[in-house]
Amino acid sequence: QVPLVESGGGLVQAGGSLRLSCAASGRAFDSQAMGWFRQAPGNEREFVAAISWSDSSTVYADSVKGRFTISRDNAKNTKYLYLQMNSLKAEDTAVYYCNAEGVIVAGVYYGMNYWGQGTLVTVSS
Repeated sequence: QVPLVESGGGLVQAGGSLRLSCAASGRAFDSQAMGWFRQAPGNEREFVAAISWSDSSTVYADSVKGRFTISRDNAKNTKYLYLQMNSLKAEDTAVYYCNAEGVIVAGVYYGMNYWGQGTLVTVSS
């Protein structure tokens, strides 16, 4: 059983929307907080958004504030993490990764080295 599985990536035109999903099971199910990161070609992986499972508090990178919304849901033995992406720009093109076993402290997300396989988002201009 793969503990983190992302889905929802694809090709979209600038200004469009996509919704990413991440299913967390096994060890990832006990995460206090989870987040999304992204990595564009030639760039380092960067933080996008995170959410606390206890109080649903959220943290966003400045580059996505007002355009992206992170949310979460529970089911038996599985946690679901979502990223609603609106008003997409060409610079949002990247592989998006789900991160688990994190915490949010003083408005900053600290994630463990625990990743999904990634889902590719391509925004055409």
